[in-house]
Amino acid sequence: MTAAGSGQQQPPSARALAVARHGRLWIVPTVLSSLVALFLSLLYMGGIVDPNDSLRRLPIALVDSDQGPPLPGQQQPLGAQLSRAVVTSTPSTAVEWRRLSQAQMQDQLASARIYGALVIPAGFTTSVGALTTPRATARPTLTVLTNPGLGSLGSSLASQISQTAAHQSSLVIGRQLSAQASAKGAEATLRALLADPVTVTVRPGHPIGRHSGLGLTAFYYTLLLVLAAFVGGNIINNGVDAGLGYTDNEIGPWHSRRPTVPISRTQTLLLKMIMSAAIAVLTTSLTMVATIAVLGMDASHIPLLWIFSYCASLAVGLGVQAINAAFGGIGQIVSMFVFVALALPSSGATVPLQAVPGFYRFLALFEPFRQVAGGVRAVLYFDARADAGLSRGWTMIAIGFALALAFGFAMTTYYDRKGLRRMVFTEAG
Repeated sequence: MTAAGSGQQQPPSARALAVARHGRLWIVPTVLSSLVALFLSLLYMGGIVDPNDSLRRLPIALVDSDQGPPLPGQQQPLGAQLSRAVVTSTPSTAVEWRRLSQAQMQDQLASARIYGALVIPAGFTTSVGALTTPRATARPTLTVLTNPGLGSLGSSLASQISQTAAHQSSLVIGRQLSAQASAKGAEATLRALLADPVTVTVRPGHPIGRHSGLGLTAFYYTLLLVLAAFVGGNIINNGVDAGLGYTDNEIGPWHSRRPTVPISRTQTLLLKMIMSAAIAVLTTSLTMVATIAVLGMDASHIPLLWIFSYCASLAVGLGVQAINAAFGGIGQIVSMFVFVALALPSSGATVPLQAVPGFYRFLALFEPFRQVAGGVRAVLYFDARADAGLSRGWTMIAIGFALALAFGFAMTTYYDRKGLRRMVFTEAG
């Protein structure tokens, strides 16, 4: 290893300003940097600019436990009337109201299939009817349940929609009751109460721990896994190339060049993948130690979380090595878009997929971040239920494994058979 200025006679060097006048030197860095800035801006901001306008069939449960009997002169209990008013008061393209029983609602909250619920309690009709009698003790209540494990924004959207629908439905029922009360000559105070007879309470339907970042720890934990695998994969790629003598190794002013090792592209890729698999054991363990042991993140099923995290990190690491082997110098940019730029806005972990444009919902079908985040969320918040996203996470990790191996070794084998060997460097005499 040598350092510049170590006493040896240095050859004349070009001046930076003189070299900068050559236009061709600017073309590739300028074009690539501009494209990265443009597409990153469009991708990231395009997914979050207006979730309300992008909302498509957000699943919310509607539970009607009111069995009546109907009020005098009416055909149905008020619960049925309110349910109908709730469904008609919201666009069908924006919300998917699922009419469920109490047990079905609890199951879908616990399996991450609904973002919240609006519950009409038993005896709702009786409690509304009691407002016109001395037996009234409190205003009838509707309950809005949230599902914070699906993220604070998704849970908040479901809560706002449910509360708005409940209030509008209360006004519809209130107009009917007020008209009846006016016909009977009721007092003005009672008519005002009947105009909006229902109060709404909000509470978590599937609570999560206090140290869960309001449902965001799954996203950030997944981000740590993906970034560690992505950055680590590129560090391994560059380190192996330097160790085998195919690139220079520079640390500060120190520079070294190892003798070139005659090795095929396929064997080089195999070496990098073996190192990725080994180093991922350490990076996964350190990520869990930092987040759970040091910072106190709420987590259960620790052995399962470690195994899932390791396999997810390894799948990303193998993908990075395959892309770098196939695309060479621009491989890091390609893998950055595959595993980070396209992945974050389509993850569904911060903004629900139902609240992003269709392009991102399409990406979510195969982007690895989405699959890993769903599995991590199932382990952290939903008791590691397979139907809460864990089964899909395992399936997509296995597919990612297979694709990385098949693509990487197919490309390097092709290059080797075509005689497209890497450039061999020799020491200057």
